[in-house]
Amino acid sequence: MKKNYFFKFILFLIPFSAFILMSNAGGRDDGRTGSPGDGNASCAACHTGGTSGTSVAITTNIPAGGYQTSTEYDITVTTTSSASRHGFQLTAEKTSDNGKVGSFTAGANTRVTGDRITHSNAAQNTWTFKWTSPATDVGNVKFYAASVAANGNGGADSGDKTVTTSTSDFSVLGIAKEKQLDFALYPNPSSNNINIQLPTGVSKAEVNLFDISGRLVKSATVTSSSQLVDVKDLSSGVYVLKIQSEGKVGAKQFIKE
Repeated sequence: MKKNYFFKFILFLIPFSAFILMSNAGGRDDGRTGSPGDGNASCAACHTGGTSGTSVAITTNIPAGGYQTSTEYDITVTTTSSASRHGFQLTAEKTSDNGKVGSFTAGANTRVTGDRITHSNAAQNTWTFKWTSPATDVGNVKFYAASVAANGNGGADSGDKTVTTSTSDFSVLGIAKEKQLDFALYPNPSSNNINIQLPTGVSKAEVNLFDISGRLVKSATVTSSSQLVDVKDLSSGVYVLKIQSEGKVGAKQFIKE
């Protein structure tokens, strides 16, 4: 009888192990970027022992002088090794408090998981995707990534190699004075509606509300005759309201009660 139980356990273990392996081959959902905001966690505890000359690099088209707010940039992660399988996970954090910042858009063979982006299969060693910067100045931003070079020997993780890297800090570029759009916002704080008073000569503007991590939570259009924005559905907290019209941009902080 004991042999039968043991045999059934082995039969159960085989598909379960395969499921775990396939899941990791498509990236992980928990934070494993090696960043301070992820508790410096990576996959090094399991994927160890490899000597495949592994290195990982993050490249981007963000200018050396800094990023523009609400702007989409290309990010590329490249892992160099002699291994047959590779994976990565990357995140962006404020250097002031390690809070997550901006948002990702998946490219080929990648997927977004919460505040991070990871591989969707392990057959490549380079991945390119988009990062959209926050709507307002949140201070310096830094990218962190961890990568695994795996030998593809099945369920055993020994013989793999985990490496981490990070970029230098990217600061934010200010908005030129001629591109600034002045406007009035009231009441502030508010629990129901806010009124956007456009400057003279501006008849229409697009309004976007962002939370403190830079995520877009609400959009609306205001005109000189219709200036109310409904905020009842927003959670209490601090937001940034950004308006755009005819190439000009303005932003103010807003508190939802």
